Amino acid sequence: MALIPQNCSKSLAGETVKNILVIEDETKIRNLFLNCLKSEGFCTIGAENGIIGIQRARECSPDLVLCDISMPELDGYGVLNTLRQDPVTAVIPFIFLTVTLTKSELRKGMNLGADDYLTKPCSVEELLGAIAARLEKQTALKQWYLNQHQSLKKSQSTDTATFYPTSSRLSKVFQYIEENYHQQINLSDVAQAVGYSHAYLTNLVKRQTQRSVHDWIVERRMTEARYLLINTDETVNRIATKVGYVDAGYFIRLFRQIHKLPPKEWRNTSRIQLVEECFSASSSLN
Repeated sequence: MALIPQNCSKSLAGETVKNILVIEDETKIRNLFLNCLKSEGFCTIGAENGIIGIQRARECSPDLVLCDISMPELDGYGVLNTLRQDPVTAVIPFIFLTVTLTKSELRKGMNLGADDYLTKPCSVEELLGAIAARLEKQTALKQWYLNQHQSLKKSQSTDTATFYPTSSRLSKVFQYIEENYHQQINLSDVAQAVGYSHAYLTNLVKRQTQRSVHDWIVERRMTEARYLLINTDETVNRIATKVGYVDAGYFIRLFRQIHKLPPKEWRNTSRIQLVEECFSASSSLN
């Protein structure tokens, strides 16, 4: 069952209240932060150690994480490293809480992707100022991410007007492929549909496009497969069926041959790449 953040019935000036996850092993200090944030109108989530903190970050997708460095079982660095490797939690703003801070500790945290540090004890003004700065940056970052995602969706979608080459002699060929690529079609089906012999159609397409009919069918299917992998969470087997492959194993082998990665890994790599670009944009906002 997903955890529901506390104190989430409020709204500030019509805006959605932000969820703050506080990971702190000392009960008194954790409650102090939670109560302070509640009084300022935030939704709050508490975690008594790093392992539970990671679990709650994944369950609740908080808008920001406050995390102590020195904790049993898993310290703050371990928490940050784990969250940054998961595309779901990778871009959540992360502020370390620490009693003392050396240059080496600062460098280690920044290398892992920490956004800020607060020394304990800190004033309410310092706490709220750090949170406000991170949330403001995150708002700009989310807008950038949305723009990038829309651009990526557009680049992965297929404009049939430009996907196929312009050729009056091949227009019916490409029209048939476009209308039927998601079915089990081959050269014979295309030839029969357009009224050409196999040999004539093969030579005509090869002469005008330097590619075979089979190449065009496969490329259209792979273009749609890439779009579905990026923009949906459908299973690879389901996507294989949607783009015309009854044998998912064959689809996976063919996809890997063309893209040098199997579909699942290609999907994860592409999404992580977008997150990394998001981090690069984040650095430019500092």
